[in-house]
Formats: sequence, C-alpha cells, structure tokens
Amino acid sequence: MKIRCIAIDDEPIALKQVGNYIERTPYLELVSLCNNAIDALEIINKEKVDLVFADISMPDLSGIDFVKSLQKKIPVIFTTAFSEYAIEGFRVDAIDYLLKPIGYKDFLKAVNKFKELLDKKDDNQDKSHPDHIFVKSGYKLVRIEISDIKYIESMHEYIRIHLINEKPVMTLGSMKSIEELLPPLNFLRVHRSYIVNTDKIKIVERNRIVFDKEVYIPISDQYKSKFQDFINRNSIA
Repeated sequence: MKIRCIAIDDEPIALKQVGNYIERTPYLELVSLCNNAIDALEIINKEKVDLVFADISMPDLSGIDFVKSLQKKIPVIFTTAFSEYAIEGFRVDAIDYLLKPIGYKDFLKAVNKFKELLDKKDDNQDKSHPDHIFVKSGYKLVRIEISDIKYIESMHEYIRIHLINEKPVMTLGSMKSIEELLPPLNFLRVHRSYIVNTDKIKIVERNRIVFDKEVYIPISDQYKSKFQDFINRNSIA
C-alpha cells in the first residue's frame, strides 16, 4: 500500500520539485500539490492523506500554524530555506526537517524515517495489542480506547487512567499488568508511578513531561535513559 502525500509551498519551483520527488519514489503516491495551506485543508477534509510536506514560511497560514490547526494529527515533513525554524518543527512533532534546496538523497532519508515508523507500528499492532481495553471500575466494565489514554498513574493497589476529554477511570490493578496490554511503540514507563502515551507528549521541561499547566509528569533516573532514546529517535538531528 502506498503512502498518500500532499505538498504545500507558495514557491512554484520548490513545490514542483517535491511533487517530482514524490512521484519518483515507488511507495509514495501524490494526492495533490497546494500553493497555500488553506487549499491543503480542503484536500485533507476530502481525501485520505498519510503524509504532508509543508513549507514553514508561507503567507496567510504558516506551515507550523497549519499543523496546529489540524483536527486530526497527520505526520508532516517540513521544508524551508531557514534553518532556525528547525526547533519549531520539533515542537509540533515533525517527522523531519528538509533545508532548501532539497536533494533527493535528503528527501528519501526523511521519507524512509517515516516509513520505518509505520513498519514498526504495523509490527506492534497484533492480537496482543488491540485498539481498546476493558477495565473494571466499581461495578461496571468500562471500554477504553487506547488512543484516548493520555497517561496512567499508580495509586498504590489501584491505577488511574487519565483520558483525553473525559474523566479519569480508576481500577484495581498493577502498572505491570496494564503495561502488558498496551502497545510498546506508543506507551513508555517514565517513572515508577507513571506510564505516558508518547503520542500525547507536547512539552518536555526539566526532566518533566508537561501535559498542561497543572500536570507535570516526572522522569525518574531509572527510566531516563529509555526516555532519552525515545527523544533521540524522534528529534531533528
């Protein structure tokens, strides 16, 4: 199955070059070339898009603001003539960052980085790691979608599962027992009392994961090395 791509750039020559690179790569499929982010949003609402190539510096809506505006997260590879934008790309979880003028070798390296992530995800989506779990809370069995979990907190013999846009669910059990149910590619133990969904990490500050103004998850020395490996694999070199 091919990876469906769109490219966004207000510079016609740069846009055409990325389009040519996509068509030249056997496992990529070009869905659309867009000269502005507004048109790209319309395409995404109509078409299945797996990967976005976006210039950062564009009028009306920048590449960074475009990614932040997406209701559903779509992997992005940024392209730009300005190297100082690399840290901005990291803050929105960019797959990679390509500096113009872009050579096909660098383009292919970035795309292969994304393809490896897809392959690892496919390898881990087996019967032992479904897309949901059931937990007993009080007298009820509650279905929880794996993708809705933000982080899990140990509360002595109980665990509290913190969810996106829902109240936490408390259940009797151990961190080890729930860790075995979760896909290891997406969930990481960062502390004796915390497991986090790596897809939900936005800010890391002073050995803490900042989920919002009131939630700071500590990264303990025991798990610091493993967490740093995760950061190194997903940061822009």
